[in-house]
Amino acid sequence: MDATRHTCLKLEVPTNAQPNDRSSIFVKGTWNHHHFDLSITDGLNAWSCHATEDEVLLRAAQWDQEPSDYVALAERYLGFQQPGSVYGFTDAGNGDRRLSWTFDKEGMKLEWRWKCKPASDNKTTTAGILDFLMDANIRLSEEVVRKTQLFERLKSESERCLAQSEKICDEKVEFETAIYAKFLNVLNAKKAKLREYRDQLSKQTTTGSKLKQEEYSSDKTESFDDESDAEKN
Repeated sequence: MDATRHTCLKLEVPTNAQPNDRSSIFVKGTWNHHHFDLSITDGLNAWSCHATEDEVLLRAAQWDQEPSDYVALAERYLGFQQPGSVYGFTDAGNGDRRLSWTFDKEGMKLEWRWKCKPASDNKTTTAGILDFLMDANIRLSEEVVRKTQLFERLKSESERCLAQSEKICDEKVEFETAIYAKFLNVLNAKKAKLREYRDQLSKQTTTGSKLKQEEYSSDKTESFDDESDAEKN
């Protein structure tokens, strides 16, 4: 489908009288797939340019381009001012003006030019451009308001999530601290129990050793006495 797009560009261009003097013009573009229309005003006078499909096809063939590519490149330079491009709006005689702009291609500086005819009604053309700018400004303002409100909502949600995250983090630290304290208590109790078992085992071992030593001493004494009696006999 041949979708229509609209742009409006403010340009500072040299005047015919003094090259160093510059004046402002507004270029409104209506862009289609294979053709486009331009409306231009300096606030007092207005001009128009109707680039038909046949004219675009001829120009595109001269530059070895597809018509759609030609229109897209023209829209790029007349929809948004491109850095490094030299724009001009010079007198072409009989009240006509020639709108031109330069661009670089494969290391060469090229220029496109289109002749613009005086508008049939300066006031209507200028008013149409101003209306477009006003509508665009209103849409932009509404978009800014929507973006601002969305930003505020996202900011509020972010702050809420941050507060919730900090709360969860604090609760996690408290939980881990409590669990660690309980674990230490259990561990200390286990250690105390192990020490108790160790002491009991140590006591049992010591007592057993003493009993064995006593039994051994008793056995040695009895044997010695028996032998003495035998010797006596």
